[in-house]
Amino acid sequence: AGKFFLYNLQKNINNEKKIVELRKKKFEFYIPNEINDFRVKTFFTKEPEMLDWIDTFAENKIFWDIGANIGLYSCYAAKIKNIKVYAFEPSIFNLELLGKNIFINNQVSKITIIPIPLTEKILESTLNFQNTELGGALSTFGKKISHDGFQFDDIFKFSTIGITIDDAVKSFKLLAPNYLKIDVDGIEFLILKGGETVLKNVESIMIEANQKLKSNEQISEILLKAGFKLK
Repeated sequence: AGKFFLYNLQKNINNEKKIVELRKKKFEFYIPNEINDFRVKTFFTKEPEMLDWIDTFAENKIFWDIGANIGLYSCYAAKIKNIKVYAFEPSIFNLELLGKNIFINNQVSKITIIPIPLTEKILESTLNFQNTELGGALSTFGKKISHDGFQFDDIFKFSTIGITIDDAVKSFKLLAPNYLKIDVDGIEFLILKGGETVLKNVESIMIEANQKLKSNEQISEILLKAGFKLK
């Protein structure tokens, strides 16, 4: 009886959802724990510049959401701007929620999940995690570098394949992005190094990076070489 109660309690928790509304559009997201509840509650206030940036997108173009997590910005872009989205998210702890959120927002035809990490070259390595909570962050492929640039001790990892931005377009035949968002907590410069060809045709990029990191110099160098200017 106790197990039956606990199983049903967990099922109800996993299926709990929260509805939010913006730009006259309704969004619905699963909130199986405190992290996801927080993410949805602060969806429109935590990173308003991200939403403002997405609002500038032209319709019917291509958006790559690298580090999609549970799909907040993927769903927003697809629904608000009628845009094709590739949601890159390799974490097995986030993929279930990403897929469920895309489905309940009726965006399956517009959002394609790519559960493969991006990096500077094709290689086999480990995806290293600092936490294993559903909707969590702070995982990196091939390195154990946190968002602040320091090495971290992983509490979980698994081996997988990493590809480059350029190979994703060349080999997987993905549509090249007009808009590119990177939020990967530490290896932004490696991902950019693997996309020097594709970057030349990207219209706009949003990257979340710690301003104190030395790798920002590499990020700036790659983007300036590709013809970008810091806004």
